[in-house]
Amino acid sequence: MVQKIGLFFGSFNPIHIGHLIIANYMANYTDLDEVWFVVSPQNPFKEKKSLGNMYDRLEMVNLAIEEVDHLKASTIEFSLPQPSYTIDTLIHLQEKFPEKAFYLIMGEDNLQGLPKWKNAEVILRDYSIFVYPRPGYDAGELRHHPNVHLTDTPVMELSSTFLRQSIKDGKSIQFYTPDKVIAFMDKKGLYSI
Repeated sequence: MVQKIGLFFGSFNPIHIGHLIIANYMANYTDLDEVWFVVSPQNPFKEKKSLGNMYDRLEMVNLAIEEVDHLKASTIEFSLPQPSYTIDTLIHLQEKFPEKAFYLIMGEDNLQGLPKWKNAEVILRDYSIFVYPRPGYDAGELRHHPNVHLTDTPVMELSSTFLRQSIKDGKSIQFYTPDKVIAFMDKKGLYSI
């Protein structure tokens, strides 16, 4: 039987409970077998200087999911040319793991911007996409695409930007991300400057 892997791309700068809730929902309430957090070294749509070190971000993902069997962290984009494009990563993963079927996980905000992505028509033709709701966004015309599946994932209005600003302002981020992640950030002094 082909294992179905949901790919949850992101900077995870840092990872927070919103990310974990989305991933856990996708692994439990859809027909996906596992969800892989694909830690992006550089998103083509984000400024590089605002990103934390990719190995620190990877370590925080690993700390957050270390006791959960159906969630994994992937470094696949660390070895690909940067900035990384989703289609290139998908093709690379399919070549590396021909026995697995890959699916995309994205928010309605990303779905809205998907037509601007490199080879968007190939992604829509060849891959199924599980979409989670985002406040203030609408799936638009793509909601009717046969490979787009809207989900009832709980809505979390929490962002990594909010966490970074809270740390910078000296505010507590307890409960927004796992304690192990907070301890790691404290030890390394991440986002405090």
